[in-house]
Amino acid sequence: MAICTESLQHPEAPAARKMARRYELHGPVQGVGFRPFVYRLANTLNLWGHVWNADGRVFIEVEGSIDALQAFAHRLTAEAPTPTQPTIAAIQAIPPTHAPNFTIQPSPTNARLSAAHRFPLDQAMCDACLNEMNNPENRRHGYAFTHCNACGPRYSIMTGLPYDRERTTLAAFPMCAECAAEYGDPANRRFHAQGIGCPSCGPQIHYRSTSGDTIRNPQAALIAALDCLRDGGIVAVRGVGGYHLMADATQDQAVATLRARKRRPDKPLAVMVPWHGKDGLDAVHELAELTECEAEALCRPERPIVLLRSKAKQQASHRLSAQIAPGLHEVGLILPYAPIHHLMLSALDRPLIATSGNISGEPIIINPEDAEAQLAEIADGFLHHDRRIVHPLEDGIYRRIAGRMRPIRLGRGATPLIFDLPQTIETPLLAVGAEQRNTTSLAWRDQLLLSPQLGDLSGFAAQQRFIQQTTELPASVAISARRVCHDRHPDYASTRWAKASGLKCRAVAHHHAHASALCAEKGLVDTDTLIFTWDGTGLGSDDTLWGGETFYGRPGAWRRVASFAPFLMPGGDAAIRSPWRLAQSLAWACGLPWRATTATNEERQLLQTMLERGLNSPPTSSVGRLFDAAAALLRLVENSTHESQAPSRLESVATEATTDSKLYRSEARNAGEMLPVDLPIEQDSDDLLRVDWRPLIRMMTDETRTVAERAADFHHALAHLIHKQVRLLRQTRPIEAVGLCGGVFQNRLLTETAVTLLAADGIEVLLPERLPANDAAISFGQIIEGLVPETNPGRRIL
Repeated sequence: MAICTESLQHPEAPAARKMARRYELHGPVQGVGFRPFVYRLANTLNLWGHVWNADGRVFIEVEGSIDALQAFAHRLTAEAPTPTQPTIAAIQAIPPTHAPNFTIQPSPTNARLSAAHRFPLDQAMCDACLNEMNNPENRRHGYAFTHCNACGPRYSIMTGLPYDRERTTLAAFPMCAECAAEYGDPANRRFHAQGIGCPSCGPQIHYRSTSGDTIRNPQAALIAALDCLRDGGIVAVRGVGGYHLMADATQDQAVATLRARKRRPDKPLAVMVPWHGKDGLDAVHELAELTECEAEALCRPERPIVLLRSKAKQQASHRLSAQIAPGLHEVGLILPYAPIHHLMLSALDRPLIATSGNISGEPIIINPEDAEAQLAEIADGFLHHDRRIVHPLEDGIYRRIAGRMRPIRLGRGATPLIFDLPQTIETPLLAVGAEQRNTTSLAWRDQLLLSPQLGDLSGFAAQQRFIQQTTELPASVAISARRVCHDRHPDYASTRWAKASGLKCRAVAHHHAHASALCAEKGLVDTDTLIFTWDGTGLGSDDTLWGGETFYGRPGAWRRVASFAPFLMPGGDAAIRSPWRLAQSLAWACGLPWRATTATNEERQLLQTMLERGLNSPPTSSVGRLFDAAAALLRLVENSTHESQAPSRLESVATEATTDSKLYRSEARNAGEMLPVDLPIEQDSDDLLRVDWRPLIRMMTDETRTVAERAADFHHALAHLIHKQVRLLRQTRPIEAVGLCGGVFQNRLLTETAVTLLAADGIEVLLPERLPANDAAISFGQIIEGLVPETNPGRRIL
């Protein structure tokens, strides 16, 4: 790596240098042009010295006049380039060395991630680079890898730390003379830009058809891919963190073909929209309703998918196919973030499906060879590039709930994520998460590192990626874990790995991890708090399937104070895939003659026998499974083709009723014109409050009311139940704040209704904001639980 030793020679004599200082800065200060910024600032203020990276931090030794040093310290943070957000961790007086200039020094090769480090994360293409790429007079016109200090890939191409070009996959592309000149020119905005490149020396795209023909010329390759998309074809496009399967989102036949080939009949498809207007959001406004916080989320440097209320019933210049998100009132939109996306969307001027390039249930594909082998039956063509991807990264997903954007999935540009621990720990601790939405977390010293999300570990490829990540994560920070926390469920792939790892193991109840993750995010690890953990299913501390639990306490000292009366899941996991099984189970328990329309007489009779004899029908207290059953009882979804299909459909129908029907307007409810079903709560022999869900099931089978009204009342009844539980529990314990976590609380209607009811009683509601509410936060919570000694769970966390 070339090191800049040139600088303006200051006219001030060395004798005039009255002071020298050494600064240590923490935060996300690598891969964002921070050292070039420091270089320019020092020269502007006539200061001497040097700047360098080490152990994830930036160090600066600088000397000059007192006034100049004071200005330097202020401007270091006040004028730092976005998104560095540095903090000055230490300032030390040092003797002047009378350096001849100010330089950027090489990073030490033995550096490792420190407690102060933030990984350099992938950033969307900046406006300056976009303007260059669109300018016919610029030498990077039409170049699909135009980047600078402010944008481009970072973590996805890193092979080591600190972030310098030689420790990225761009090391395979030596700079040409023009790029080298830009890199070494302090006046150039690509001064010390590690991702620098151009059509002469940088990565290139090429197109390969399913017939085996390869087009190497980048311009011709792009044209071939665009022609395929215009003709209704499907193109696998290699992006920043992996492949997307892309198709014309306005063509019904193209969408139907993609769904059929990928065997994804119902799951919503993300849509990438053209960059139109000053802020890039004009096309978004045509397709969806947009609040201020949703617009901000769409334009974040990470460029996530944002779930927005669709304008499907309104006219737009490009109407999305109705098959994009069937049966839902929301659509997931994403802005182009890589240069290749901008080139494609600009040329086509229409929205494109941009769904993960993978076989359903498997990790995203990152290598061309794997893409052609695994996606050959799906894609009509492949738009490859020759920049190697080291770390696969999915797009993040966000949804507005209770006035703020909440992550459904943390992805490219947001992970790996570092959290501060309250105190330093002596023994590094690894946590391996749950079976679905799996993540891995590592704690060492005073830091917690959360990995990108892997997904479902049921498949072999996902399990192999999981094993790789459990090795890579500690290696990235030069830490060797000595202990491991895992879920209590013995059949999870992550549990099996932990028990075979040779590390000291600790099992953590699934819902304890949920509760502890939320408390740690909110800084309440040493405060007793009431937490609702509602999700699908997880193994509880009594080895039964939980999912509708209420806890009081703190990490390492949770007491289960409320739950739902258990009901049977005939067929176990089969009931999750076939919600009609749950509907028949609940109806049978209520003495109601409900019959599934999609099941045969033989299937219904076999299920009835299973219920009556208790065969392969584990009991559960899961609210997530209640949502599944409710969707089936209303004939919305009797058989699921993807996780969350049933509750999403139920919420969509309920939202329309809440919005359109005067019965569900807030003023009508406040006047008592429409009250939700009241769910009785009784105390069992273990002093546990148990919710009787039977009135809810009877209401759901009342066909004198519309489907939409019943769906809405289902949500409102559960929200009022939360309020009722809190009021009961406040009679015997102090409760100032209530936490809501678990995948069920990604339901906006339920969560916002509960928040409104609790706020009216002056109760603060805690919702995840940095972490997802779902199982992606489990490894984080396992770490927090694992920090509390098992021998003394009542003591403080650290």
